[in-house]
Amino acid sequence: MHTLRTRFKRDIIAEFLPPQGRAKRRADKVIIFCGGMPGVPAKRPLLEFFSKKGYWVFLPRYRGSWESGGKFLRISPEKDILDIISELPRGFKSLWDGKKYRVRPSKLFLFGSSFGGPAALLASRDPRVTKIVALSPVVDWCAPSKEEPLDKLFRFVQSAFGEGYRVSKKDWNKLKSGTFYNPMAHFKEIDGKKLFIIHAKDDEIVGWRPVQKFAELTGSRLILLKKGGHSASSLLTKPKFYKAIAKFLRSK
Repeated sequence: MHTLRTRFKRDIIAEFLPPQGRAKRRADKVIIFCGGMPGVPAKRPLLEFFSKKGYWVFLPRYRGSWESGGKFLRISPEKDILDIISELPRGFKSLWDGKKYRVRPSKLFLFGSSFGGPAALLASRDPRVTKIVALSPVVDWCAPSKEEPLDKLFRFVQSAFGEGYRVSKKDWNKLKSGTFYNPMAHFKEIDGKKLFIIHAKDDEIVGWRPVQKFAELTGSRLILLKKGGHSASSLLTKPKFYKAIAKFLRSK
């Protein structure tokens, strides 16, 4: 199975797959994966897994990262996700063969991991978003971990990923403000009933205490693991976690 590619709002490249097999009966349910950063956006097994479960699945590259146009962090990344949501019912096409698609979601789920956690959490304020699954999410840029402070991360991204992330120091430093792309600054606007968070106490990249506080403030469901580190999105397909996630997505 090969993932397809499309472009939203001129800038945003996204891989996608329609629902596969017998599960096409749920062909109007959508999952958008808000990926972490930095990292190579290669998640074909994840897309295939959920496509076979009957979902439309999308994996976008944020503006200013990888194949997408624009400047990274020039605008808050959740706006990229909201732009995609707006485009789905208007129609989009496969860049390989020009085939056109249109999706009017009956339910729309966002899965956000690590850096992508804020994109999912902040976008959850939009009434079109049904539910959120957040894995090791950053919830407060004002509470960075000792392992990955923002200045160190900026230098690493520049040296290790080059043009994979086209970002200025000025735009990067907006993360330090506490108001830009920061879920904790908007916790009163976020409906915790939409949120299912998974985090581990031994995560050295994103500390668990701010996440626990955020979950308490918003009334979100939180699974706090004793061990697991900074969990990869592949955790979502493990039977134990997928069963819990699927139950959450089905619940009212």
